[in-house]
Amino acid sequence: MRTTPHQPPAGVTCDTLDVDRSDAAYRGWLKEAVRKVQADANRSADTHLLRFPLPEHWGIDLYLKDESTHPTGSLKHRLARSLFLYGLCNGWIRPGRPVIEASSGSTAVSEAYFAKLIGVPFIAVMPRTTSAEKIRLIEFHGGRCHFVDDPRTMYEESARLAAETGGHYMDQFTYAERATDWRGNNNIAESIFRQLRLERFPEPAWIVATAGTGGTSATIARYVHYMQHDTRICVADPENSCFFEGWTTGDPDVTCDCGSRIEGIGRPRMEPSFVPGAVDRMMKVPDAASVAAVRALERAIGRKAGGSTGTGLWSALKIVAEMVAAGRTGSVVTLLCDPGDRYLDKYYSDAWLAAQGLDIAPYAATIESLLATGVWPD
Repeated sequence: MRTTPHQPPAGVTCDTLDVDRSDAAYRGWLKEAVRKVQADANRSADTHLLRFPLPEHWGIDLYLKDESTHPTGSLKHRLARSLFLYGLCNGWIRPGRPVIEASSGSTAVSEAYFAKLIGVPFIAVMPRTTSAEKIRLIEFHGGRCHFVDDPRTMYEESARLAAETGGHYMDQFTYAERATDWRGNNNIAESIFRQLRLERFPEPAWIVATAGTGGTSATIARYVHYMQHDTRICVADPENSCFFEGWTTGDPDVTCDCGSRIEGIGRPRMEPSFVPGAVDRMMKVPDAASVAAVRALERAIGRKAGGSTGTGLWSALKIVAEMVAAGRTGSVVTLLCDPGDRYLDKYYSDAWLAAQGLDIAPYAATIESLLATGVWPD
Protein backbone atom coordinates (compact mmCIF):
# COMPACT_ATOMS: atom_id res chain seq x y z
CA MET A 1 0.00 0.00 0.00
CA ARG A 2 1.43 3.34 -0.98
CA THR A 3 1.16 6.26 1.43
CA THR A 4 1.27 9.93 0.60
CA PRO A 5 3.29 12.26 2.84
CA HIS A 6 1.07 14.45 4.97
CA GLN A 7 0.70 17.92 3.54
CA PRO A 8 -0.30 20.86 5.69
CA PRO A 9 -3.55 22.57 4.82
CA ALA A 10 -3.28 25.45 2.45
CA GLY A 11 -2.00 28.60 4.15
CA VAL A 12 -0.53 26.73 7.17
CA THR A 13 3.25 26.66 7.68
CA CYS A 14 5.35 24.15 9.65
CA ASP A 15 8.04 26.53 10.90
CA THR A 16 10.03 25.37 13.95
CA LEU A 17 9.28 27.40 17.06
CA ASP A 18 12.57 28.93 18.18
CA VAL A 19 13.23 31.23 21.14
CA ASP A 20 16.86 32.19 21.71
CA ARG A 21 17.47 33.85 25.09
CA SER A 22 21.25 33.76 24.95
CA ASP A 23 22.75 36.97 26.29
CA ALA A 24 26.39 37.66 25.52
CA ALA A 25 26.70 40.33 28.20
CA TYR A 26 25.23 38.06 30.90
CA ARG A 27 27.40 35.12 29.85
CA GLY A 28 30.47 37.32 30.07
CA TRP A 29 29.45 38.43 33.57
CA LEU A 30 28.73 34.82 34.57
CA LYS A 31 32.12 33.55 33.40
CA GLU A 32 33.87 36.30 35.36
CA ALA A 33 31.79 35.66 38.49
CA VAL A 34 32.54 31.91 38.43
CA ARG A 35 36.22 32.65 37.83
CA LYS A 36 36.34 34.94 40.86
CA VAL A 37 34.73 32.34 43.15
CA GLN A 38 37.01 29.57 41.89
CA ALA A 39 40.05 31.83 42.20
CA ASP A 40 39.17 32.46 45.84
CA ALA A 41 39.29 28.70 46.45
CA ASN A 42 42.57 28.43 44.56
CA ARG A 43 44.13 31.09 46.81
CA SER A 44 42.98 29.36 49.98
CA ALA A 45 45.07 26.81 51.84
CA ASP A 46 43.53 23.81 53.57
CA THR A 47 42.37 24.14 57.16
CA HIS A 48 44.32 22.61 60.03
CA LEU A 49 43.62 19.35 61.84
CA LEU A 50 44.36 20.06 65.52
CA ARG A 51 44.99 17.45 68.21
CA PHE A 52 43.12 17.62 71.49
CA PRO A 53 45.51 16.36 74.19
CA LEU A 54 44.53 12.99 75.67
CA PRO A 55 46.62 10.67 77.86
CA GLU A 56 49.02 8.78 75.58
CA HIS A 57 48.38 5.41 77.19
CA TRP A 58 44.71 5.49 76.14
CA GLY A 59 45.79 4.84 72.56
CA ILE A 60 43.13 7.24 71.27
CA ASP A 61 43.66 10.39 69.21
CA LEU A 62 41.07 13.18 69.16
CA TYR A 63 41.24 15.78 66.39
CA LEU A 64 39.40 19.00 65.60
CA LYS A 65 39.15 20.12 61.98
CA ASP A 66 39.77 23.85 62.39
CA GLU A 67 37.38 25.54 59.96
CA SER A 68 37.85 28.91 61.67
CA THR A 69 40.91 29.57 59.49
CA HIS A 70 38.85 30.14 56.33
CA PRO A 71 38.87 33.73 54.98
CA THR A 72 35.47 34.39 56.58
CA GLY A 73 36.31 32.49 59.75
CA SER A 74 33.98 29.51 59.76
CA LEU A 75 32.95 26.15 58.37
CA LYS A 76 30.30 28.00 56.34
CA HIS A 77 32.90 29.44 53.96
CA ARG A 78 33.00 26.08 52.15
CA LEU A 79 29.20 25.99 52.00
CA ALA A 80 28.86 29.58 50.79
CA ARG A 81 31.35 28.97 48.00
CA SER A 82 29.46 25.86 46.88
CA LEU A 83 26.09 27.62 47.08
CA PHE A 84 27.32 30.55 44.99
CA LEU A 85 28.77 28.26 42.33
CA TYR A 86 25.53 26.25 42.34
CA GLY A 87 23.38 29.36 42.03
CA LEU A 88 25.58 30.91 39.35
CA CYS A 89 25.81 27.78 37.22
CA ASN A 90 22.03 27.26 37.48
CA GLY A 91 21.45 30.80 36.23
CA TRP A 92 19.75 31.86 39.47
CA ILE A 93 22.18 34.60 40.54
CA ARG A 94 22.03 37.58 38.20
CA PRO A 95 24.01 40.82 37.95
CA GLY A 96 22.61 43.67 40.01
CA ARG A 97 20.03 41.52 41.78
CA PRO A 98 20.35 40.74 45.49
CA VAL A 99 21.14 37.38 47.00
CA ILE A 100 19.03 36.75 50.10
CA GLU A 101 19.70 34.15 52.76
CA ALA A 102 18.04 32.89 55.94
CA SER A 103 20.85 32.42 58.46
CA SER A 104 21.78 32.48 62.12
CA GLY A 105 24.91 34.40 61.15
CA SER A 106 27.97 32.47 59.99
CA THR A 107 26.59 31.44 56.59
CA ALA A 108 25.49 35.04 56.06
CA VAL A 109 28.99 36.33 56.85
CA SER A 110 30.47 34.00 54.24
CA GLU A 111 27.77 34.69 51.65
CA ALA A 112 28.18 38.46 52.12
CA TYR A 113 31.87 37.95 51.32
CA PHE A 114 31.13 36.08 48.07
CA ALA A 115 28.37 38.51 47.08
CA LYS A 116 30.83 41.38 47.42
CA LEU A 117 33.43 39.36 45.48
CA ILE A 118 31.15 39.08 42.43
CA GLY A 119 29.49 42.46 42.89
CA VAL A 120 25.88 41.67 43.82
CA PRO A 121 23.88 43.00 46.82
CA PHE A 122 23.34 40.71 49.80
CA ILE A 123 20.58 40.64 52.43
CA ALA A 124 20.80 38.39 55.51
CA VAL A 125 17.50 37.45 57.17
CA MET A 126 18.43 36.61 60.76
CA PRO A 127 17.03 36.27 64.28
CA ARG A 128 17.22 39.50 66.25
CA THR A 129 19.27 37.62 68.86
CA THR A 130 22.20 37.01 66.47
CA SER A 131 25.54 37.96 68.04
CA ALA A 132 26.69 41.55 67.53
CA GLU A 133 30.00 40.41 66.10
CA LYS A 134 28.33 38.40 63.32
CA ILE A 135 26.18 41.40 62.43
CA ARG A 136 29.31 43.56 62.28
CA LEU A 137 31.05 41.08 59.99
CA ILE A 138 28.09 40.84 57.60
CA GLU A 139 28.01 44.61 57.31
CA PHE A 140 31.80 44.74 56.98
CA HIS A 141 31.52 42.58 53.87
CA GLY A 142 28.86 44.86 52.43
CA GLY A 143 25.77 42.90 53.42
CA ARG A 144 22.55 44.23 54.92
CA CYS A 145 20.84 42.60 57.92
CA HIS A 146 17.08 42.09 58.03
CA PHE A 147 15.92 40.89 61.45
CA VAL A 148 12.99 38.71 62.50
CA ASP A 149 11.72 38.18 66.03
CA ASP A 150 10.71 34.55 65.46
CA PRO A 151 13.46 32.37 63.85
CA ARG A 152 10.75 30.15 62.37
CA THR A 153 9.70 32.96 60.03
CA MET A 154 13.11 33.37 58.36
CA TYR A 155 12.22 31.12 55.44
CA GLU A 156 9.02 32.92 54.45
CA GLU A 157 10.56 36.36 54.98
CA SER A 158 13.54 35.47 52.79
CA ALA A 159 11.26 34.21 50.01
CA ARG A 160 9.14 37.37 50.30
CA LEU A 161 12.18 39.64 49.98
CA ALA A 162 13.43 37.69 46.97
CA ALA A 163 10.06 38.07 45.22
CA GLU A 164 9.86 41.74 46.15
CA THR A 165 13.35 42.62 44.92
CA GLY A 166 13.66 40.22 41.99
CA GLY A 167 16.60 38.63 43.77
CA HIS A 168 17.56 35.02 44.53
CA TYR A 169 16.76 33.29 47.82
CA MET A 170 19.81 31.08 48.27
CA ASP A 171 18.02 28.73 50.73
CA GLN A 172 20.96 26.95 52.33
CA PHE A 173 18.58 24.70 54.27
CA THR A 174 17.38 23.10 51.04
CA TYR A 175 20.44 23.22 48.81
CA ALA A 176 23.39 22.63 51.18
CA GLU A 177 23.46 18.86 50.67
CA ARG A 178 23.26 19.05 46.87
CA ALA A 179 25.48 22.08 46.17
CA THR A 180 28.57 20.35 47.61
CA ASP A 181 30.36 17.65 45.64
CA TRP A 182 30.30 14.86 48.21
CA ARG A 183 32.42 12.49 46.09
CA GLY A 184 35.50 14.65 46.55
CA ASN A 185 36.72 17.88 44.94
CA ASN A 186 38.45 18.88 48.19
CA ASN A 187 35.33 18.73 50.30
CA ILE A 188 35.76 18.64 54.07
CA ALA A 189 35.60 14.83 54.28
CA GLU A 190 38.26 14.29 51.64
CA SER A 191 40.44 16.86 53.42
CA ILE A 192 40.09 15.09 56.78
CA PHE A 193 41.10 11.69 55.40
CA ARG A 194 44.02 13.17 53.46
CA GLN A 195 45.34 14.90 56.59
CA LEU A 196 45.01 11.71 58.63
CA ARG A 197 46.98 9.65 56.11
CA LEU A 198 50.25 9.68 58.10
CA GLU A 199 48.65 9.40 61.56
CA ARG A 200 48.76 6.18 63.57
CA PHE A 201 45.00 5.69 63.09
CA PRO A 202 44.34 7.09 59.59
CA GLU A 203 40.76 5.83 59.39
CA PRO A 204 38.81 7.37 62.27
CA ALA A 205 36.41 5.25 64.25
CA TRP A 206 33.98 8.19 64.41
CA ILE A 207 33.52 11.61 62.86
CA VAL A 208 31.24 13.89 64.87
CA ALA A 209 29.40 16.72 63.11
CA THR A 210 26.74 19.17 64.19
CA ALA A 211 23.70 20.12 62.13
CA GLY A 212 22.51 23.53 61.02
CA THR A 213 21.48 22.75 57.48
CA GLY A 214 22.59 19.11 57.76
CA GLY A 215 24.75 19.56 54.67
CA THR A 216 28.09 18.91 56.39
CA SER A 217 26.99 15.63 57.96
CA ALA A 218 25.49 14.57 54.61
CA THR A 219 28.72 15.35 52.76
CA ILE A 220 30.92 13.51 55.27
CA ALA A 221 28.62 10.50 55.50
CA ARG A 222 28.22 10.15 51.74
CA TYR A 223 31.96 10.42 51.20
CA VAL A 224 32.64 7.77 53.85
CA HIS A 225 30.15 5.40 52.22
CA TYR A 226 31.40 6.16 48.70
CA MET A 227 35.02 5.49 49.70
CA GLN A 228 33.99 2.35 51.62
CA HIS A 229 35.49 3.44 54.93
CA ASP A 230 34.39 1.85 58.20
CA THR A 231 34.12 5.25 59.91
CA ARG A 232 30.81 5.93 61.66
CA ILE A 233 29.04 9.31 61.60
CA CYS A 234 27.56 10.88 64.73
CA VAL A 235 25.51 14.09 64.66
CA ALA A 236 25.31 16.14 67.85
CA ASP A 237 22.15 18.22 68.27
CA PRO A 238 21.61 21.03 70.81
CA GLU A 239 18.56 21.84 72.88
CA ASN A 240 15.70 23.62 71.08
CA SER A 241 16.28 21.67 67.89
CA CYS A 242 14.25 18.96 66.22
CA PHE A 243 16.89 16.97 64.30
CA PHE A 244 17.36 14.41 67.10
CA GLU A 245 13.61 13.87 67.55
CA GLY A 246 13.03 13.64 63.80
CA TRP A 247 15.86 11.14 63.40
CA THR A 248 14.87 8.91 66.33
CA THR A 249 11.15 8.87 65.49
CA GLY A 250 11.46 8.90 61.71
CA ASP A 251 9.02 11.84 61.61
CA PRO A 252 10.07 14.43 58.98
CA ASP A 253 7.35 16.83 60.16
CA VAL A 254 8.58 17.24 63.73
CA THR A 255 9.04 20.86 64.85
CA CYS A 256 10.43 22.82 67.78
CA ASP A 257 8.72 25.88 69.25
CA CYS A 258 11.78 28.01 70.01
CA GLY A 259 15.17 28.80 68.51
CA SER A 260 18.51 27.27 69.44
CA ARG A 261 20.82 29.09 71.85
CA ILE A 262 23.79 27.48 70.13
CA GLU A 263 24.20 29.72 67.11
CA GLY A 264 24.79 28.03 63.78
CA ILE A 265 23.22 24.69 64.66
CA GLY A 266 19.85 23.38 65.72
CA ARG A 267 16.70 24.07 63.72
CA PRO A 268 12.98 24.42 64.49
CA ARG A 269 12.12 21.98 61.68
CA MET A 270 13.69 19.03 59.87
CA GLU A 271 15.58 20.76 57.08
CA PRO A 272 15.58 19.27 53.55
CA SER A 273 19.41 19.16 53.55
CA PHE A 274 19.53 16.84 56.56
CA VAL A 275 19.89 13.24 55.35
CA PRO A 276 18.83 10.98 58.26
CA GLY A 277 19.60 7.70 56.51
CA ALA A 278 23.28 8.57 56.12
CA VAL A 279 23.79 9.08 59.87
CA ASP A 280 24.77 6.25 62.25
CA ARG A 281 24.16 7.92 65.59
CA MET A 282 22.80 11.09 67.16
CA MET A 283 23.21 12.71 70.57
CA LYS A 284 21.08 15.41 72.19
CA VAL A 285 23.53 17.67 74.03
CA PRO A 286 22.48 20.09 76.80
CA ASP A 287 23.42 23.69 75.99
CA ALA A 288 25.31 23.97 79.29
CA ALA A 289 27.44 20.99 78.23
CA SER A 290 28.27 22.71 74.93
CA VAL A 291 29.48 25.80 76.77
CA ALA A 292 31.46 23.74 79.28
CA ALA A 293 33.16 21.94 76.39
CA VAL A 294 34.30 25.10 74.56
CA ARG A 295 35.72 26.46 77.79
CA ALA A 296 37.53 23.15 78.33
CA LEU A 297 38.85 23.43 74.77
CA GLU A 298 40.38 26.81 75.54
CA ARG A 299 42.10 25.38 78.61
CA ALA A 300 43.40 22.44 76.57
CA ILE A 301 44.69 24.15 73.41
CA GLY A 302 44.48 27.89 74.14
CA ARG A 303 41.76 28.56 71.51
CA LYS A 304 38.29 29.99 71.93
CA ALA A 305 35.56 28.52 69.72
CA GLY A 306 31.85 28.96 69.17
CA GLY A 307 29.14 27.00 70.92
CA SER A 308 28.59 24.57 68.05
CA THR A 309 32.18 23.38 68.45
CA GLY A 310 31.36 22.61 72.08
CA THR A 311 28.31 20.56 71.11
CA GLY A 312 30.43 18.38 68.83
CA LEU A 313 33.34 18.18 71.27
CA TRP A 314 31.09 17.03 74.13
CA SER A 315 29.81 14.17 71.97
CA ALA A 316 33.32 13.30 70.77
CA LEU A 317 34.59 13.12 74.36
CA LYS A 318 31.70 10.83 75.27
CA ILE A 319 32.69 8.53 72.40
CA VAL A 320 36.32 8.64 73.56
CA ALA A 321 35.18 7.58 77.05
CA GLU A 322 33.29 4.63 75.55
CA MET A 323 36.40 3.56 73.63
CA VAL A 324 38.54 3.78 76.77
CA ALA A 325 36.01 1.71 78.74
CA ALA A 326 35.95 -0.93 75.99
CA GLY A 327 39.73 -1.02 75.66
CA ARG A 328 39.58 0.10 72.02
CA THR A 329 42.19 2.26 70.31
CA GLY A 330 41.65 4.55 67.35
CA SER A 331 40.89 8.12 66.37
CA VAL A 332 37.89 10.45 66.58
CA VAL A 333 37.39 13.65 64.61
CA THR A 334 35.09 16.58 65.28
CA LEU A 335 34.93 20.15 63.97
CA LEU A 336 36.09 23.52 65.23
CA CYS A 337 33.36 25.42 63.43
CA ASP A 338 34.12 29.08 64.10
CA PRO A 339 36.11 31.31 66.48
CA GLY A 340 34.96 32.19 69.97
CA ASP A 341 35.58 35.91 69.58
CA ARG A 342 32.19 36.09 67.88
CA TYR A 343 30.55 34.98 71.14
CA LEU A 344 32.39 36.78 73.93
CA ASP A 345 29.07 38.26 75.05
CA LYS A 346 27.44 34.81 75.12
CA TYR A 347 29.32 31.57 75.76
CA TYR A 348 32.24 33.30 77.46
CA SER A 349 30.04 35.57 79.56
CA ASP A 350 29.02 34.37 83.01
CA ALA A 351 26.32 37.06 83.04
CA TRP A 352 24.78 35.61 79.86
CA LEU A 353 24.87 32.10 81.32
CA ALA A 354 23.10 33.32 84.46
CA ALA A 355 20.47 35.15 82.40
CA GLN A 356 19.85 31.95 80.43
CA GLY A 357 19.70 29.82 83.59
CA LEU A 358 22.62 27.66 82.45
CA ASP A 359 24.83 25.96 85.05
CA ILE A 360 27.94 24.58 83.36
CA ALA A 361 29.68 23.39 86.55
CA PRO A 362 28.42 19.75 86.48
CA TYR A 363 29.42 19.37 82.83
CA ALA A 364 32.82 20.95 83.38
CA ALA A 365 33.35 18.46 86.22
CA THR A 366 32.44 15.58 83.89
CA ILE A 367 35.08 16.65 81.36
CA GLU A 368 37.71 17.13 84.06
CA SER A 369 36.94 13.69 85.52
CA LEU A 370 37.18 12.02 82.10
CA LEU A 371 40.54 13.61 81.28
CA ALA A 372 41.92 12.72 84.71
CA THR A 373 40.62 9.16 85.06
CA GLY A 374 39.38 7.99 81.63
CA VAL A 375 35.94 7.40 83.14
CA TRP A 376 32.76 9.19 82.08
CA PRO A 377 30.78 9.80 85.32
CA ASP A 378 27.27 8.38 85.43
